[in-house]
Amino acid sequence: MTSTVGLTAARLRSYCRDVELPARRSGPLGRAADEIMRYGAFVGSVIERHKRLERAMLLAREQIAVRERAGESVVSGTTIIADSLTGSRGRFARSWHAPPGGLWGTLVVVNTLLPPSFRLLPMVAGIACCEAVRDYCPAATVRWINDVLIGGRKVGGFLCESFIGEGSGEEFCLIGFGINVNNESFPEELRDDATSLSLAAGTAVDLSEFGCRFLAALTFNIGLLYYHEDHVLGQRIDAGAAHPLLLRWRELSDSLGRSVVYGFDVISRPQYRAVVTGIDNEGGLCLTLTDGSRIVEHSGEIRYLM
Repeated sequence: MTSTVGLTAARLRSYCRDVELPARRSGPLGRAADEIMRYGAFVGSVIERHKRLERAMLLAREQIAVRERAGESVVSGTTIIADSLTGSRGRFARSWHAPPGGLWGTLVVVNTLLPPSFRLLPMVAGIACCEAVRDYCPAATVRWINDVLIGGRKVGGFLCESFIGEGSGEEFCLIGFGINVNNESFPEELRDDATSLSLAAGTAVDLSEFGCRFLAALTFNIGLLYYHEDHVLGQRIDAGAAHPLLLRWRELSDSLGRSVVYGFDVISRPQYRAVVTGIDNEGGLCLTLTDGSRIVEHSGEIRYLM
């Protein structure tokens, strides 16, 4: 249960075909799910598994640099997974406890999206994780922008970094993910704020199976991002209509209507208190401050006050 030995690109493809696609066809997008899954099929096209790494995101950067020096490209969708990480980091260089039992890794995306779609990638990661977690714990929710919670405690988080390759000039987005699956012990400073899927579900979870569910959900939701952009550009979808990923995020989130404290780094430097009133068309957080004024934040983070 603590190894991803069964999580392979071939198994992911089979899962997407036999499980994810039929389930999505029965959803609100119907037969469009076939095309959407094709758009996202690059996710997990290469899966590297490691027993232990310092940081998966660091290895991804190193591989990109090595390939570029050789005049080659990293395959978009390459996913690097480790059974444990010794130097994992979250936002603002916060340490992330990553022992055996969790799903730790990085997805490499060679960006071909336009800026409005690209800005939604962090939100997509949270949506996919929450959908996978809900297969085991239906009460899971997303806190803006992509923290996944069960009973108010964090079970999954993401770090998205983008940069331009020095040799190719290509833009890369690295989506680092850390999901507590079967790991059940946490450092003292995290015990009140963290949980794991197995603790919440009351039973151990097959880690490779969960990894397939998560990457399949990423395949669909990233595919939906590309599908929607392409169809808007081709005037097959009304550009003024609500983005389906924003609608899905609203369905999964418990942030709307909550009293929160906001900060760019909310733990070290909280800035102000507000009430969440919505998200805008770019995923920005709409807030009403205590004096009644309104503001939209496109970066930073929140913590709930009640």
